[in-house]
Formats: sequence, C-alpha cells, structure tokens
Amino acid sequence: MAPPQVQSEIERLRRELREHDRRYYVEDAPVISDTEYDRLLRRLKDLEARHPEAVTPDSPTQRVGGSAAADFSSVRHAAAMLSLDNVYGEDELREWHARLLKNLPPGEPPLFIIEPKIDGLSCALTYERGMLARAATRGDGETGEDVTGNARTIRSIPLRLTGPVPERLEIRGEIYISFADFAKVNADEAAAGREPFVNPRNCAAGSLRQKDPAVTAQRRLRFLAHSFGVWTGDAAVASESQFLAACAALGLQAVEHAAARSLDEVVRFYREFKEQRLPRLAYAVDGIVVKVDAYSQQSRLGFTAKSPRWAVAFKYPAQQASTVVERVEFSVGRTGVITPVAKVKPVFCAGVTISSVTLHNFAEIARLGLKVGDHVLIERAGEVIPKVVKAAAELRQGHERDVAPPRNCPACGSAVVKVEDAVAYRCVSPSCPAQLKRLLLHFASRPALDMQGLGEAAVDQLVESGRIRDVAGLYELRKEDLLKLELFADKRAENLLAQIQESRQKPLERLIFGLGIRQVGEKTAETLAQLYDLEGLASAELAALTRVPDVGPIVAASLCDFFHAPGTKKLIARLKAAGLNFQRSERKAAGAKLAGKTFVFTGELESMPREEAEEKVKALGGKASGSVSAKTAFVVAGAKAGSKLRQAAELGVPVLSEAEFLKLIQ
Repeated sequence: MAPPQVQSEIERLRRELREHDRRYYVEDAPVISDTEYDRLLRRLKDLEARHPEAVTPDSPTQRVGGSAAADFSSVRHAAAMLSLDNVYGEDELREWHARLLKNLPPGEPPLFIIEPKIDGLSCALTYERGMLARAATRGDGETGEDVTGNARTIRSIPLRLTGPVPERLEIRGEIYISFADFAKVNADEAAAGREPFVNPRNCAAGSLRQKDPAVTAQRRLRFLAHSFGVWTGDAAVASESQFLAACAALGLQAVEHAAARSLDEVVRFYREFKEQRLPRLAYAVDGIVVKVDAYSQQSRLGFTAKSPRWAVAFKYPAQQASTVVERVEFSVGRTGVITPVAKVKPVFCAGVTISSVTLHNFAEIARLGLKVGDHVLIERAGEVIPKVVKAAAELRQGHERDVAPPRNCPACGSAVVKVEDAVAYRCVSPSCPAQLKRLLLHFASRPALDMQGLGEAAVDQLVESGRIRDVAGLYELRKEDLLKLELFADKRAENLLAQIQESRQKPLERLIFGLGIRQVGEKTAETLAQLYDLEGLASAELAALTRVPDVGPIVAASLCDFFHAPGTKKLIARLKAAGLNFQRSERKAAGAKLAGKTFVFTGELESMPREEAEEKVKALGGKASGSVSAKTAFVVAGAKAGSKLRQAAELGVPVLSEAEFLKLIQ
C-alpha cells in the first residue's frame, strides 16, 4: 500500500484533474493552461509508477493503456440505437408535424427541443455505478463494435461520473473532430506519406477504430451527449431538457439546445442557426434535430421499424457540384438487374469526394438526356447517395456518346434482356458470378439465414476461387476449404462453420426469404411458410398462389418463374440433403395463445437470450417490439432493466418478471 500521505496526494491530483476536465469540456471555462494541466498529470504518473498498487481504472493516467487491439468484438445494445428520419424542406417538416399531432391527444401540444445535428460518429457509453464500463459504435442499430479502449483516450469522455449517479446509465452521443484538429491530422498524414482523410466525419470514425489507442489519443476527438438508452436506478429524468441539464452534474458535455413551443419557432431557429451560428462553428453540422421534449409524449408516439416518430433531422439543403461523366459502367444486382453507374471526374461535394453516381436505370438516362462526356450537375443531401440533377447539353462539343444498355452481362457475358412491362434490363444466366455474390450476401443476412461471418470479402474469395457455385455450396464447405483462403485463420473458419450449422434450423420463412425470389419480402415469406412446406411451395400452381394473402398475380408469377427455372429443382434437393428446415411454420391463428398481444423485453433474461424469447412469443401468435407504446400488452423485465420500465409505468402497461413470462408461455 502507498503511504497515507502519498495516497492522499494521488487522490487530490485525480480530483483536480477531473475538475479541470469538467471545466474545460463541460463548462468551456478552463482555469489553468495546458502546460499546467500536463504538469499535474506528470506528477500523478510519477506517483503511480512508484506505487502501482494505487492505480485505479478511473485514474486520469489510464486513458491510454494496453496493447493494440487485434479486432473489435461485437456488442449487442441494451436498447436499439435507431436512426432519425430526414426532412429537407419546410413542407416535409410540416408533414412530419401533422403526423405527430394526429397521434397526440387534443389539447396537448408538444414542447420541442432543438439541437444541432453534429456530423460525427454515434457512440454509446455504458456506466456501471458511475464507472465507464463499455463504449460501442452504433453499428446496425442492434449490434455495434466494442471500442472501449479507444474511447477511454477521449478526454471529454469521463472515466467516472460525478455527483449522484444511476446504477446503470447508457449515454448516447456523437464523437467528432474539430476543423482545426482535422487539418492537423491531415497535415500529419500527408507528411507521413499517407492518404489524407476526405472529411472530419471519416477522420473521427477512422480514429476511433484505430488498432492502437495511442493513435486515437493523438487525434483529439471529442464527445457530445444527446440522449440515453438505459437509466437504471433513482432520479430518472422525465424529458429531454431535464436529461440535457442533468449531464453537467454528471460531468458530461451535452449538445447545446433550445426550446420551441411551435413549429414556426423551429423554422425560425433553423434559419437563424444556418445564417448566424453555422459559419462560426468549430465542427461540422449538417442540420438540426427536432425532438418532442416530454418522454410521456415520446412513449405515446412510439417508433417505426427504423426511426422514432417523435424526432426528425431537419437537414440543410443538398450541396451541388459540377463535374464530367467520364464513362458509364454496369453493375449486376442479386436478381440480375443491370444498374448503370456514372464514373465522373472526382469532385468534392457535401463533405466527400465523389467519383461514382448511380443513374438508377436506362429510363432515367433517357429522361436526363445524358451522354458520356457530358458536363453534369450532381447533388448530395446528407447521407443520401449522390444523383445527377442535370446534364448540360448546351456545353457539348460533339465528342459525347450515347449510353446504350449492354447486350451482354458485364460479369458473365450472358445475354441481357429487357424485363417486360418494366424499365429494367436483366442478366438471365443462373450462373452469373455477380448475381451469385449478391445472393450469397442476401442469403447470409440477418433477416435470412444470419451468417454474420460471411462478409463481402469472404464471398468474393469463395466465388472467385470456384468453391461456391450456389447457396447450397455453403453447406458443403469444410474447414480445410476455408483455411486455403487468405481471410480465414483457424478460429474464424470454425466460427463461420458454426453459424452455417446453426442456420440449418432456422424457420422456413427465413429460408424462403433468403432464396432471393424477386418480389418476395419477409412478410410474404412468413405468410407462405405458414401455408406450405418448401417442396409444396415449389410445386404450387399459379392459380393457388394468386389466392394467397399478400401474394397476388405478380408475386405468384415470380414464385412460379423461380421454382420452374432450370436448376432450381436440383438446388432444392441439395438444400434438403444438407438438412435445412423445410417444414411448414406453425400458423399463427387468431386463437393462438398470444394472438394480438405485443411484448417488449428489457434487461437481461437468465433462462434464454432475448432473441429466443421473442421467437417464443411469435410462435404463440404474439408480436415482439423494441419500443413501448400504449398498444403494448406486456413489458418483460429482466436483470438491469432500462428506461422501458419507466415508459411502461407512464403508460400503464403491465410488467412481467421473467418467471411470470415463463409461466405465461408454458
């Protein structure tokens, strides 16, 4: 143990450094210079080096430590990190507002909270009893990457919260880099002979995912909190404004915000912020975020599958740039549809360098009157894919060339045909490698057979090496096949083979969806799986399929085309031999035990993973949702339950313990 006087000095230095971090990042009012701060930090490092037993994980000296990361493991978020819907004009904002008012009781107009929309990287910080336990990227909203080691190097992220703290708190916000620090990083990259980052957002994302935390620490990233996903314990807040105010007491820097009592006030803020504040900001902002303030109203409004209904990103107008179409290439999709892509002279627009622009289809090319060699105006709004707005025919010099659909597939050389009664052109070859690659990625996606270890690079190598010729080939892979590929070492090969093995037991609707049949989405696949086993579906007549709900004549014709195509019968036989589940799914009849009931799960279940519990609810005719609303039948609370418990209490939704849930589904 360190002597009492040394331990006392260590604790004093830690308190002082935390206080200076708070003053610098939260209050923006430092009281000492960087040199003086560094002197205090060096003194603490010296004392801890002499007395390593006194080192604690939340010490300011522990922001950079440990070895370089070999990989970033996956982390499942306790509550989904949904993205915001975007609107790009006042009319679209008013349409959102009208939908919002329809779902709120008359006489309860919402108070709005307005924040700048920082163009950074979303991150979730989990604190256990006030100590930073984990940091994770947003990922796909359900699962992100564990970046705790790198996040600890960011000085605006406290390793330990201040004041009374919740038992468990997941803070959400944006990691970003200032314009000045971005310029410095790019100068350093250029001096080292490396490619500079194209914009601050890419720089922040690349810096957070560095293998070496010491590199992340040098980049001077910052974090601003804007919301929370989980708050367990006393003193939970009741509104966005209360949460943002509470951040300062916790030692967190929150986004600046303003309140508005009407949509006109929101629009006025949007205009004033763009004209007066935006040009002077030290970091990138691409719009404002408008949120309903009261959590009780947020709960009533609920969520769509991808976004909260109670918040929207009001983006600033799209940025445009002029460039030249150098050539047009053709991309082959999963179903063989040919998409024309314009390769343009690289141009900087809306924060990124653009060299490719989708032309959607050949009807769009005709509408634009576009030729190779044309000067074009392109537009990019926020995260939207760049598009051609106009082709400048008046600037032509006579060397421009028409764009014609290809006669042969660019990937396999097979004939290309125009789809009847549609604008699409398709490659009809069942052995086209480009189609196969996209089909394999679709087959392995989360809504289908869920093989997360099968990414783009792995698919490229499997197809190009000739080891895979159709989706059934996945079930014939052996470990020695994978180890011959560059990407796969022992552990990764074993993990992928385990995921392939697990996929054999997935319900039939996942397999039907995964086959990539044109016009057949998840809902249609679920309906079909309740009526047919796979062999029955393959032999079903057109007239019978047309009568199926959610199918109709177009989908029915697509199903018959798929199952009657050359090679499909052999494919189905190989999938059956591989042991995939061909059995019809249990029909969710109106009389099923949980028919018409929606369940929401929160916290950690001991008896089974949350996904398994949700599947059990669906098997009994119920529905599993990620958000609580007035229509929720039950909230099931496991250990470390989060904010959904509070929402359930506000809306009067019954709460079940795990034991009560298990009894209910028996």
